[in-house]
Amino acid sequence: MTRVRNLRVRPDLLYVASGWSTLVTDVRGRITGAGPQGFFARNTRVLSTERLSVDGREPVPFSTANVAGHAQLSYAALGDGDTLPSRAAYLLVERFVGAGLRTRLTVVSYAAVPLDLRLRIHLAADFADTSEAETGRRVQSGTVDASWDDRDRELRLAYRCDGLDRAVAIGVRADTPVRYADAALTVDLAVPPRGSRRVELLVEPVFDGQRLAAPPPTFAEPDDAAARARGTLARELARLASSNFDVTAAWRCAVDDLSVLPLGEPEGPTAPMAGLPIYQEIFGRDTMTASWQSLLAGSTMLADSLRLNAHHLGRRVDDWRDEEPGKPLHEARRGPVSALGIDPFDGYYGDWSTAPDFLVFLGQYLAWTGDLYTVRELLPTARRVLGWIDRFGDLDRDGFLEYHRRSPAGLKNQGWKDSDTAIVDEHGEVVPNPIATSELQAYWYAALRHAGVVFAAAGHPAYGAGLIRRAAALRRRFHRAYWMPDRGCHALALGPDKRQVRSVNSNDGHLLATGIVPARIAPLVADRLLAPDMFSGWGVRTLSSAHPAYDPFSYHRGSVWPVEAGTIGLGLARYGCWEHLHRLAEGMFSAAALFTEHRLPEVLSGLPRDDAHPHPGVYPDSCSPQAWSASAVVALIQALLALRPAAPLRTIFVDPHLPEWLPDLTLEGVRVGGRTVDLTVRRGRGGRTSLRARGDRIAVVRRPTLQASATRRRS
Repeated sequence: MTRVRNLRVRPDLLYVASGWSTLVTDVRGRITGAGPQGFFARNTRVLSTERLSVDGREPVPFSTANVAGHAQLSYAALGDGDTLPSRAAYLLVERFVGAGLRTRLTVVSYAAVPLDLRLRIHLAADFADTSEAETGRRVQSGTVDASWDDRDRELRLAYRCDGLDRAVAIGVRADTPVRYADAALTVDLAVPPRGSRRVELLVEPVFDGQRLAAPPPTFAEPDDAAARARGTLARELARLASSNFDVTAAWRCAVDDLSVLPLGEPEGPTAPMAGLPIYQEIFGRDTMTASWQSLLAGSTMLADSLRLNAHHLGRRVDDWRDEEPGKPLHEARRGPVSALGIDPFDGYYGDWSTAPDFLVFLGQYLAWTGDLYTVRELLPTARRVLGWIDRFGDLDRDGFLEYHRRSPAGLKNQGWKDSDTAIVDEHGEVVPNPIATSELQAYWYAALRHAGVVFAAAGHPAYGAGLIRRAAALRRRFHRAYWMPDRGCHALALGPDKRQVRSVNSNDGHLLATGIVPARIAPLVADRLLAPDMFSGWGVRTLSSAHPAYDPFSYHRGSVWPVEAGTIGLGLARYGCWEHLHRLAEGMFSAAALFTEHRLPEVLSGLPRDDAHPHPGVYPDSCSPQAWSASAVVALIQALLALRPAAPLRTIFVDPHLPEWLPDLTLEGVRVGGRTVDLTVRRGRGGRTSLRARGDRIAVVRRPTLQASATRRRS
């Protein structure tokens, strides 16, 4: 098969992000006014154009790179470097992203004579929402007023729209006079022989009277909440080494991405945003899922993600936001479209998966850390979430969670697959609400089990035992209602008529991960997931390629999601389906190797892996980096080790099964229960693995999972 490398998801753009701010430039580091380019603060584009000219000509950078996660550096030639004596001169463009943006323009001359240059900077701001960035402002309407303060050398662009108070102040620092006319700044620079001259622009958003300062001009991390969160993660996240370069590189890229994506929220500083450029926001389930899948690398993200979700729990019944008391947040944006009330996403609660996820991940956090202090802190939230599920999650009281939408501007589908056309019947027709998707029942099953353990550990054993009994009852009725023996898989959902939606789909991988699948049928489920119509060769399709609604470039009707590979991988390991897991993991790591820096994008296409398709392609609007695509890499390694922590017992259980293409791996800095251990696993002849553990005193016990043992007995 032809090998392709160094694909870029958005090949014409570069991103630099810090907290709630993002700089989007072309690959030469320019903000030309095209497409989504610009500087965004709190989901608002406060700088849409910054075009430079020197003596009437546009400098064209010949070298541009992001530096240290929060900065960017470009070089452009201004003079003739080949003429002697030297006439060489260059423009350095340094950008530093924080709450605001600092751009430092430095002309460096290597000429033996002085240079007199006129620098002109054309500036504009359209105050577009992130959701409008590709096309410019469409949903909102308003005017932008420009005013120049000659004494303070500051340009102020103010947005007037239905009482929305947003502006940007662009200060200029230069040693010579600055003029502003025709939407452009002009600075005359007298550059001495072999000398330099500098101009700085400080782009500082002003929202509701609060001015967001530009960061200091340093490539070292600044001292702000987002930078401190990045530093915390960079120090904590575990390291991996292997003779398989692609696996090593994918892990390194994944933990690097996770370490630069925290929003720096005060309630949970290291909790990550969902992804760039579209999902720089608080995103309940995405934030927690990425943090859960990354537990093998470190637990701080999950602690902060749980706290952040606890802080944003629903407080009232609000149909516009699909909000109810105790319901966890789906997403919160800060852009003008949401602030103006055009959509409900300034605080939107339309999701059914976040509630059970919170309970599952609280249990997982306890298993990894043994941190009862944090668990007890979050126990009232767990009770409120359980209360929401019992009161609102199953309105018809049929024993299954079914979602419905009340907000006219909300999401139709409110399970894991939340696009409008994600849930289709076997004839290709969209299923109307209310819908009880299969993965929601599995999440609820796992939530009851994990919550039962959490409450028992926190001193409420009777209450915890009751939750576990409810989980067992749910497991029995789920299998009766959803299993399709003629297709070897479970129904996608139950429709409003309570009949099976008989579409073959990827949800079975989530069911395996939660343990709701009986061991006797787990091999059938695994076989179906890895059948040719479901497994593309890169990953598991969200919908069978034989389905009448299949579209390989859709969001949820046949595309391949790396985050699902992480969850499915953990499920396959849980039931000891090693051959299936090895195929899935090989596909994902091979896909990662195609992309620049081995970075998995948000969504791959569902095209088959064959000679006609040397790379899978991506969903057209994919984010990259995406937090839960990065976390999937970590989850797949955990799956290959079948690693299960038991921090309260000071024990790590493992059952490593490495494939031929991964003969060895070493993990340094794995943390369980406050103890740190290094693990080295090697594949020997016949596929048997050896395991060595070094570090703090903690038992590392080789033992298969209960489900894997049961599956083996039945096979």
